[in-house]
Amino acid sequence: MHPYVAELIGTMFLVLFGNGVVANVVLPKTSGNDGGWIVIAAGWGIAVFIGAFCSSEFSGAHLNPAVTFAMYLADDSFGLVDGGGYIVAQMLGAMAGALLVYVFYREHFRQASDDADGMRACFCTAPQIRKLPQAFLCETIGTFALILPIFLMVAPGFSSGPEPVDSDPVLGLGSIGLLPVGLLVFGIGLSLGGTTGYAINPARDLGPRLIHALLPIKGKQGNDWQYAWVPVLGPLTGAALAALVNAFL
Repeated sequence: MHPYVAELIGTMFLVLFGNGVVANVVLPKTSGNDGGWIVIAAGWGIAVFIGAFCSSEFSGAHLNPAVTFAMYLADDSFGLVDGGGYIVAQMLGAMAGALLVYVFYREHFRQASDDADGMRACFCTAPQIRKLPQAFLCETIGTFALILPIFLMVAPGFSSGPEPVDSDPVLGLGSIGLLPVGLLVFGIGLSLGGTTGYAINPARDLGPRLIHALLPIKGKQGNDWQYAWVPVLGPLTGAALAALVNAFL
Protein backbone atom coordinates (compact mmCIF):
# COMPACT_ATOMS: atom_id res chain seq x y z
CA MET A 1 0.00 0.00 0.00
CA HIS A 2 1.29 3.49 -0.80
CA PRO A 3 2.11 5.47 2.38
CA TYR A 4 -0.30 8.25 1.41
CA VAL A 5 -3.14 5.76 0.98
CA ALA A 6 -2.26 4.21 4.33
CA GLU A 7 -2.38 7.63 6.01
CA LEU A 8 -5.75 8.36 4.40
CA ILE A 9 -7.25 5.04 5.49
CA GLY A 10 -5.75 5.16 8.98
CA THR A 11 -6.95 8.72 9.59
CA MET A 12 -10.38 7.86 8.22
CA PHE A 13 -10.78 5.04 10.74
CA LEU A 14 -9.35 7.21 13.52
CA VAL A 15 -12.04 9.85 12.92
CA LEU A 16 -14.81 7.33 12.24
CA PHE A 17 -14.27 5.63 15.59
CA GLY A 18 -13.26 8.79 17.48
CA ASN A 19 -16.01 11.14 16.33
CA GLY A 20 -18.30 8.14 16.28
CA VAL A 21 -17.97 7.69 20.04
CA VAL A 22 -18.67 11.40 20.53
CA ALA A 23 -21.83 11.09 18.43
CA ASN A 24 -22.88 7.98 20.36
CA VAL A 25 -22.58 9.86 23.66
CA VAL A 26 -23.86 13.30 22.60
CA LEU A 27 -26.70 12.63 20.16
CA PRO A 28 -30.17 11.76 21.46
CA LYS A 29 -31.81 8.33 21.27
CA THR A 30 -28.58 6.33 20.97
CA SER A 31 -27.77 3.50 23.36
CA GLY A 32 -24.64 5.41 24.41
CA ASN A 33 -26.37 8.74 25.09
CA ASP A 34 -24.96 10.47 28.19
CA GLY A 35 -22.27 7.79 28.48
CA GLY A 36 -19.86 10.39 29.85
CA TRP A 37 -16.33 11.60 29.33
CA ILE A 38 -14.61 8.31 30.19
CA VAL A 39 -16.47 6.61 27.34
CA ILE A 40 -15.33 9.33 24.94
CA ALA A 41 -11.71 9.18 26.15
CA ALA A 42 -11.65 5.39 25.90
CA GLY A 43 -13.24 5.50 22.45
CA TRP A 44 -10.61 7.93 21.19
CA GLY A 45 -7.81 5.77 22.57
CA ILE A 46 -9.22 2.76 20.73
CA ALA A 47 -9.70 4.90 17.61
CA VAL A 48 -6.01 5.81 17.56
CA PHE A 49 -5.06 2.15 18.04
CA ILE A 50 -7.27 1.05 15.15
CA GLY A 51 -6.03 3.79 12.81
CA ALA A 52 -2.44 3.01 13.74
CA PHE A 53 -2.57 -0.73 13.17
CA CYS A 54 -4.24 -0.19 9.79
CA SER A 55 -1.41 2.02 8.55
CA SER A 56 1.73 1.45 10.60
CA GLU A 57 3.32 -1.13 8.31
CA PHE A 58 3.02 1.13 5.27
CA SER A 59 3.43 4.72 6.50
CA GLY A 60 4.52 4.63 10.13
CA ALA A 61 1.00 5.65 11.22
CA HIS A 62 1.44 9.39 11.67
CA LEU A 63 -2.32 10.07 11.23
CA ASN A 64 -1.69 13.59 12.51
CA PRO A 65 -0.02 16.62 10.89
CA ALA A 66 1.56 17.45 14.25
CA VAL A 67 3.27 14.05 14.28
CA THR A 68 4.33 14.50 10.66
CA PHE A 69 5.71 17.96 11.45
CA ALA A 70 7.65 16.62 14.44
CA MET A 71 9.08 13.78 12.35
CA TYR A 72 10.10 16.27 9.65
CA LEU A 73 11.94 18.36 12.24
CA ALA A 74 13.60 15.33 13.82
CA ASP A 75 14.48 13.23 10.78
CA ASP A 76 16.55 14.59 7.90
CA SER A 77 15.50 11.71 5.66
CA PHE A 78 11.81 12.68 5.89
CA GLY A 79 11.48 15.38 3.26
CA LEU A 80 9.14 18.32 2.83
CA VAL A 81 7.37 16.70 -0.14
CA ASP A 82 6.75 13.50 1.82
CA GLY A 83 5.45 15.51 4.77
CA GLY A 84 3.12 17.52 2.57
CA GLY A 85 1.73 14.36 0.99
CA TYR A 86 1.14 12.83 4.41
CA ILE A 87 -0.74 15.92 5.60
CA VAL A 88 -2.97 16.08 2.50
CA ALA A 89 -3.79 12.37 2.93
CA GLN A 90 -4.55 12.91 6.62
CA MET A 91 -6.90 15.78 5.85
CA LEU A 92 -8.76 13.79 3.21
CA GLY A 93 -9.00 10.80 5.53
CA ALA A 94 -10.34 12.94 8.37
CA MET A 95 -12.97 14.43 6.08
CA ALA A 96 -14.00 10.97 4.86
CA GLY A 97 -14.26 9.68 8.43
CA ALA A 98 -16.41 12.64 9.48
CA LEU A 99 -18.71 12.12 6.52
CA LEU A 100 -19.14 8.46 7.48
CA VAL A 101 -20.04 9.46 11.04
CA TYR A 102 -22.75 11.77 9.72
CA VAL A 103 -24.14 9.12 7.37
CA PHE A 104 -24.15 6.53 10.15
CA TYR A 105 -25.87 8.81 12.72
CA ARG A 106 -27.98 10.80 10.26
CA GLU A 107 -31.34 10.03 11.90
CA HIS A 108 -29.93 10.94 15.31
CA PHE A 109 -28.61 14.24 13.97
CA ARG A 110 -32.16 14.98 12.87
CA GLN A 111 -33.32 14.39 16.44
CA ALA A 112 -30.68 16.84 17.72
CA SER A 113 -31.65 19.83 15.58
CA ASP A 114 -32.18 21.97 18.71
CA ASP A 115 -28.62 21.33 19.95
CA ALA A 116 -26.26 23.03 17.51
CA ASP A 117 -23.27 22.87 19.87
CA GLY A 118 -23.78 19.15 20.46
CA MET A 119 -23.99 18.42 16.75
CA ARG A 120 -20.83 20.41 16.04
CA ALA A 121 -19.03 18.55 18.84
CA CYS A 122 -19.50 15.37 16.80
CA PHE A 123 -17.17 16.93 14.21
CA CYS A 124 -14.69 19.24 15.94
CA THR A 125 -13.57 20.61 19.28
CA ALA A 126 -14.42 23.70 21.33
CA PRO A 127 -13.13 25.15 24.62
CA GLN A 128 -15.22 24.79 27.76
CA ILE A 129 -14.05 28.25 28.89
CA ARG A 130 -13.68 30.59 25.94
CA LYS A 131 -10.26 32.05 26.64
CA LEU A 132 -8.39 31.40 23.40
CA PRO A 133 -4.83 31.99 24.67
CA GLN A 134 -5.45 29.47 27.45
CA ALA A 135 -7.02 27.03 24.98
CA PHE A 136 -3.96 27.44 22.74
CA LEU A 137 -1.73 26.61 25.72
CA CYS A 138 -3.80 23.52 26.52
CA GLU A 139 -3.56 22.24 22.96
CA THR A 140 0.18 22.94 22.92
CA ILE A 141 0.81 21.06 26.16
CA GLY A 142 -1.52 18.22 25.22
CA THR A 143 0.28 17.67 21.92
CA PHE A 144 3.68 17.94 23.60
CA ALA A 145 2.47 15.20 25.98
CA LEU A 146 1.55 13.09 22.96
CA ILE A 147 4.63 13.47 20.81
CA LEU A 148 7.53 13.49 23.26
CA PRO A 149 6.45 10.13 24.75
CA ILE A 150 6.17 8.76 21.21
CA PHE A 151 9.78 9.82 20.61
CA LEU A 152 10.83 8.23 23.90
CA MET A 153 8.88 5.00 23.42
CA VAL A 154 11.17 1.97 23.32
CA ALA A 155 10.42 -1.11 21.22
CA PRO A 156 10.38 -4.31 23.29
CA GLY A 157 13.35 -6.59 22.81
CA PHE A 158 15.34 -9.45 24.31
CA SER A 159 18.43 -8.57 26.32
CA SER A 160 21.50 -10.64 25.49
CA GLY A 161 23.01 -10.20 28.94
CA PRO A 162 24.89 -7.59 30.96
CA GLU A 163 27.29 -6.73 28.14
CA PRO A 164 25.87 -4.27 25.57
CA VAL A 165 25.72 -5.46 21.98
CA ASP A 166 24.72 -3.78 18.78
CA SER A 167 22.13 -6.28 17.63
CA ASP A 168 19.81 -7.36 20.41
CA PRO A 169 16.84 -9.11 18.78
CA VAL A 170 13.64 -7.08 18.68
CA LEU A 171 10.44 -8.66 19.94
CA GLY A 172 7.83 -8.44 17.20
CA LEU A 173 4.38 -7.79 18.64
CA GLY A 174 2.56 -6.98 15.40
CA SER A 175 -0.46 -4.74 15.92
CA ILE A 176 -0.32 -5.17 19.71
CA GLY A 177 2.90 -3.17 19.70
CA LEU A 178 0.85 -0.06 18.90
CA LEU A 179 -1.32 -0.41 22.01
CA PRO A 180 0.85 2.00 24.08
CA VAL A 181 -0.01 4.83 21.67
CA GLY A 182 -3.72 4.20 22.15
CA LEU A 183 -3.24 4.10 25.93
CA LEU A 184 -1.28 7.36 25.73
CA VAL A 185 -4.17 9.08 23.94
CA PHE A 186 -6.63 7.58 26.46
CA GLY A 187 -4.50 9.02 29.27
CA ILE A 188 -4.31 12.44 27.65
CA GLY A 189 -8.09 12.45 27.31
CA LEU A 190 -8.61 11.55 30.97
CA SER A 191 -6.02 13.94 32.36
CA LEU A 192 -5.79 16.85 29.92
CA GLY A 193 -8.81 16.62 27.63
CA GLY A 194 -11.53 18.35 29.59
CA THR A 195 -10.61 21.93 28.74
CA THR A 196 -10.60 21.95 24.92
CA GLY A 197 -11.65 18.44 23.91
CA TYR A 198 -7.96 17.63 23.18
CA ALA A 199 -7.84 17.88 19.42
CA ILE A 200 -4.01 17.40 19.54
CA ASN A 201 -4.32 16.78 15.80
CA PRO A 202 -4.99 19.52 13.21
CA ALA A 203 -6.46 17.12 10.64
CA ARG A 204 -8.78 15.50 13.17
CA ASP A 205 -10.30 18.92 13.91
CA LEU A 206 -10.05 20.94 10.70
CA GLY A 207 -11.11 18.17 8.29
CA PRO A 208 -14.36 17.37 10.13
CA ARG A 209 -15.00 21.08 10.73
CA LEU A 210 -14.95 21.58 6.95
CA ILE A 211 -17.37 18.67 6.51
CA HIS A 212 -19.66 20.21 9.15
CA ALA A 213 -19.59 23.45 7.15
CA LEU A 214 -20.50 21.68 3.91
CA LEU A 215 -23.21 19.30 5.11
CA PRO A 216 -26.87 20.42 5.09
CA ILE A 217 -27.42 19.64 8.78
CA LYS A 218 -30.71 20.94 10.08
CA GLY A 219 -30.25 23.27 13.03
CA LYS A 220 -26.50 23.80 12.76
CA GLN A 221 -25.33 27.29 13.70
CA GLY A 222 -21.90 28.17 12.38
CA ASN A 223 -18.56 26.39 12.41
CA ASP A 224 -16.73 28.52 15.00
CA TRP A 225 -14.00 29.63 12.61
CA GLN A 226 -12.85 32.13 15.23
CA TYR A 227 -11.61 29.18 17.29
CA ALA A 228 -10.51 26.91 14.43
CA TRP A 229 -6.90 28.17 14.43
CA VAL A 230 -6.32 26.94 18.00
CA PRO A 231 -6.51 23.17 17.32
CA VAL A 232 -4.24 23.72 14.29
CA LEU A 233 -1.49 26.00 15.57
CA GLY A 234 -1.55 24.68 19.15
CA PRO A 235 -0.70 21.09 18.14
CA LEU A 236 1.95 22.25 15.65
CA THR A 237 3.58 24.33 18.38
CA GLY A 238 3.51 21.41 20.79
CA ALA A 239 5.02 19.18 18.10
CA ALA A 240 7.90 21.62 17.51
CA LEU A 241 8.59 21.82 21.25
CA ALA A 242 8.58 18.03 21.55
CA ALA A 243 11.02 17.68 18.66
CA LEU A 244 13.28 20.33 20.23
CA VAL A 245 13.28 18.65 23.65
CA ASN A 246 13.88 15.24 22.10
CA ALA A 247 16.87 16.61 20.16
CA PHE A 248 18.27 18.07 23.40
CA LEU A 249 17.79 14.77 25.24
